[in-house]
Amino acid sequence: MEPLDVVTGAFSYSGRYLARRLQENGRRVRTLTNNPAARDGEIEVRPLRFDDPAALVDALRGASTLYNTYWVRFAHGHANYERAVANTRALFAAARAAEIERVVHVSITNADESSPFPYFKWKGVLERELRESGLSHAIVRPTVIFGREDILINNIAWLLRKLPLFVVPTGGQYRLQPVYVEDLAELMSDVGARRDDMVVDAVGPETYRFDELVRVIRGAVGSRSPIVRLPPRIALTLSRLVGLAVRDVVLTRDEIDGLRANLLVSDEPPTGTTSFAAWTVEHGPELGRGYSSELARHYRR
Repeated sequence: MEPLDVVTGAFSYSGRYLARRLQENGRRVRTLTNNPAARDGEIEVRPLRFDDPAALVDALRGASTLYNTYWVRFAHGHANYERAVANTRALFAAARAAEIERVVHVSITNADESSPFPYFKWKGVLERELRESGLSHAIVRPTVIFGREDILINNIAWLLRKLPLFVVPTGGQYRLQPVYVEDLAELMSDVGARRDDMVVDAVGPETYRFDELVRVIRGAVGSRSPIVRLPPRIALTLSRLVGLAVRDVVLTRDEIDGLRANLLVSDEPPTGTTSFAAWTVEHGPELGRGYSSELARHYRR
């Protein structure tokens, strides 16, 4: 029988690509999901029961590797960072009890438990706890992930198509280093097959200032909207107005602050090979044709 891996969220964005890559490599895939309607004939589906330790252990039993993509982008309703941390701790404990051989955990570049930004702080806390857990592990730290189902890049394209101008926050030459979702999936599969403990940044081959990245997308979709620099507080206010119109959270203060602090770049060699510029040229005609809602995707069933 083919070896079994467990992926949290195999029907989500990055989890879908990872599950496909594992299957191509001859692995069986079981997913733990909060979406009871999700189904795939080739993927075994179990509920993600953080509130039931015994059920969580049973759902992991028999698997060799756990790939954890679970997290929350921002606090919303009962979903917040503190709960996400507690849930991930429960998952790590269940992995030990189920005798999982390897954990591949998705974090974020420049995660640091002393960070003033909650997203990066709590990711740093979980990295330390996984290192101290005794589990064989690989911590994968992506930057901004792009691909066909991506929310951020698609919505930048949507705004460029719909609005007469595009606002970027002032305050320095902040940079980011986008990584293609297929490259991320390949990296996760590769480190899952190893047994040495490791931390690796998942970054693409190109680094952009944020306004440069927006220009690349603007050219790909054929927009003529001017790019205007405004103070971060005004940019955030405008994003909230757009959010009211589309009933979503477009951008958060933490995301602006993390971007301006240059936390979405890496000093490590690139692990991805796919050019963001080339990808946007290829997919420009389809980018931004519709708005992608974070709340609809993850919170409204």
